[in-house]
Amino acid sequence: MNARALLLLAASLSGGCDQAPAPSAGFAGLGQVAAGFSAVESGRALQFPVDHGAHHGYRVEWWYVTATLTDEQGHDWGVQWTLFRSALRPGAEQPGWNSPNLWLGHAGLTGPSGHQFAERLARGGIDQAGVVAQPFDAWIDDWSLRSTGREDLQQLQLEASGEDFGYNLELVTDGPLVLHGAQGYSEKSGQGRASYYYSQPFYQVRGEVWRAGQRYRVTGQAWLDREWSSQPLAAEQQGWDWFSLHLDGGAKLMLFQVRQTEGRPYRAGTWIGADGRTEALHGEQIQLSPLTITELDRGRKVPTRWRVQVPIRGIDIEVEALQPQAWMGTTPPYWEGPVHLRGRPGGRGYLEMTGY
Repeated sequence: MNARALLLLAASLSGGCDQAPAPSAGFAGLGQVAAGFSAVESGRALQFPVDHGAHHGYRVEWWYVTATLTDEQGHDWGVQWTLFRSALRPGAEQPGWNSPNLWLGHAGLTGPSGHQFAERLARGGIDQAGVVAQPFDAWIDDWSLRSTGREDLQQLQLEASGEDFGYNLELVTDGPLVLHGAQGYSEKSGQGRASYYYSQPFYQVRGEVWRAGQRYRVTGQAWLDREWSSQPLAAEQQGWDWFSLHLDGGAKLMLFQVRQTEGRPYRAGTWIGADGRTEALHGEQIQLSPLTITELDRGRKVPTRWRVQVPIRGIDIEVEALQPQAWMGTTPPYWEGPVHLRGRPGGRGYLEMTGY
């Protein structure tokens, strides 16, 4: 579950442009009332390519890429690229400053010598940011994720840069799209909160990353997540831990837990076979246990090594951060970085943690 509606907090900070609802007790305001926005309902069939584009009736959505990479010297790298859209009020997109949409971009690069990040903020309606479904094109300023000729997200070019870092990557796949939950209807609380959620986890990647004036040729794997909703979390839910894992042998695994202020976290996930066949996972089928706590700046404490178990799939692994200090000091802040897997089976992946 990459319920990455963190953007809502950024939206609340822009109240000088529009009167955004005051956040409730839920993390980043995600528990607040979503009156007037479209509801997420089970049984809605996802439609492609139209669902690759923006859904202006919904309150929040995101296009999210993570990549695990290796350079020619054998060093490991991780790349994150995210574009969020948040609606300040219900209603269709409007030209100019009447647009209800706020756009936020995050870029991260994690490598042998540390972690760097950057963010971009834009208002809708003035062509500074947006998404077109076909041919696919998502951008904010000069950052972009766009189709390079093939249909249905099968071949994309990814670009972003920040202060003294950047990347330019080609993503190619023949694998199928993966629908999470019940055919794309992904519950987040067991109380009717849900999102529409699908992924393309089968990308092969090649390209270039750069840092501090040095450029590195890289290859690896990438994972694209697409999610949209109007009220994904309950007010008593305080944050989440999300795993997207590329397992040795070609299978994939997505797992998440949404932490509660009291009681057990809400857990779910998807087993994805190397052939694209899927199995939904729920509750007690998933065991997530933090093993190592890393202290970050300003006293934040974040679990950067986990034990992950899915007994029905024979999975018992340790997930450990490549760089424990991979904190995204963005608006709002969260932890996001590449991880190594040790155990049965091995592999690589990405971990995101919010609300710490």
